[in-house]
Amino acid sequence: MSVPIIQGWCPGALRPMASGDGLVVRIRLPGGRMTPDQARRIAALAATHGNGLMDLSARANLQLRGVSAASHGPLIAALTEMGLIDRDAEAEARRNILISPFWREGDATRRIATDLAQALAAPDAPHLPGKFGYAIDIGPSPVLREASADIRVESLADGALIVRAEGMECGARVPVEGAAQAMLGLARWFIAAGGVQQGRGRMAALIARGAPAPEAFHEVPAPPPLPFRPEPGLVRAGALVALAFGQTDPATLTALADLGPLRLTPWRMLLVEGARQMPDLPGLVTSAADPMLRVVACTGAPGCLQAHRPTRDLARRLAPHVPPGCLLHVSGCAKGCAHPGPAALTLTATARGFDLVRNGTASGPPSRTALDPVLPAQLNKAP
Repeated sequence: MSVPIIQGWCPGALRPMASGDGLVVRIRLPGGRMTPDQARRIAALAATHGNGLMDLSARANLQLRGVSAASHGPLIAALTEMGLIDRDAEAEARRNILISPFWREGDATRRIATDLAQALAAPDAPHLPGKFGYAIDIGPSPVLREASADIRVESLADGALIVRAEGMECGARVPVEGAAQAMLGLARWFIAAGGVQQGRGRMAALIARGAPAPEAFHEVPAPPPLPFRPEPGLVRAGALVALAFGQTDPATLTALADLGPLRLTPWRMLLVEGARQMPDLPGLVTSAADPMLRVVACTGAPGCLQAHRPTRDLARRLAPHVPPGCLLHVSGCAKGCAHPGPAALTLTATARGFDLVRNGTASGPPSRTALDPVLPAQLNKAP
């Protein structure tokens, strides 16, 4: 198996990433939300300057695909006019903020997100690895525990807030007005404690190495994790709809924009703000029983330069054969970008075919190798 290249950074708008279908341009939407007008304009820009395909990332950002070197400049000019582009690529990379899509009017979510974004844009903001990020998850119970983040702010049982480092079971009690600065202080400690090595590093790895966090961040225990499984359906804030493989097109995004503002999620779902019935549009997954929720797949070949084979047609074909409660991950290479964690079944593409990994990750030891083509019966055969 060839060793995939790990970039160590995420694409941005000002620093796009080359892929097999052109440049991937990631838009970090302020507050993880698009107004209807913004969504319509972005849909039009995706069609004009890219190939029309748009991905929801695992960090609740929107990626435009198929952008060319020639069309990148006009695209950035249009996004700048919309107020969606940072001062420079460094400032953009710092603004790695994920918020719970279930925020409510009057809670502190958007205030903390704004305070943190402003602090990260300051000249003295800490220079951190490209994948280092923050989660604002202050609802009645945390919903972002499975999403990638290095510093989190959550709610305690008494309504106060806690800022904590990923990998620690305790943190510092903070007021709303001090939350952003506490998060920045923890980020500066991460750098001082040696968390950055050769330009890379994550908080959980530093904590696992036994680095002692500042005393204030041992003050109170974190709220206990409660079962949470995001599923399509109506929620208090609106209608939660899934996109197959987290991908959409201009027509679908425009139709959703006609229903209300859109909140992005890290679950490859969109929340249609204020909707009181599920949208009936092609390309959406609106039922929790839909087999497409049992499969995840990366872009695959030829859209990804590192993928050995196409992935999504295979995942779509196998989805009805995946038992309820199980997850099938089809990965174009051993990186496993679409699902870095373990899955009940993983098919990893290689130069020889697909390797089958049970209860592991895309780079895990396979129980069967060189499956091509993959048949439903092969998923259930004993190792």
